[in-house]
Amino acid sequence: MLIGGSALAHHSFAMFDMERTIVLDAEVTRFKWQNPHAFIEADVTTRNGVEKWAIEMNSPNNLALAGWRRTSLKPGDKVRLWVHPLRNGARGGNYAGVRLANGSTLGQTS
Repeated sequence: MLIGGSALAHHSFAMFDMERTIVLDAEVTRFKWQNPHAFIEADVTTRNGVEKWAIEMNSPNNLALAGWRRTSLKPGDKVRLWVHPLRNGARGGNYAGVRLANGSTLGQTS
């Protein structure tokens, strides 16, 4: 008898600089609560204008275990994001933590 198990394949995190954390003051434009990874899309205002950022997160199941909900973020929310940036310099990264507009935090924010 052959019993199948779930595949635990996952992509590498080599594209992210996990040794560096940057802080972004941002406005959420979209929060994608989806498998295999949730995403935060956000606008970051700089002296050169508005930059569009995409932040990859963990799976919704793991985020829920850490206190996240599908409704934790909504478009227009002003947040501070802690992000491990992409090594290639593109406007994206891997989520480390967030401070919500109400001052509460999720993840690593220090």
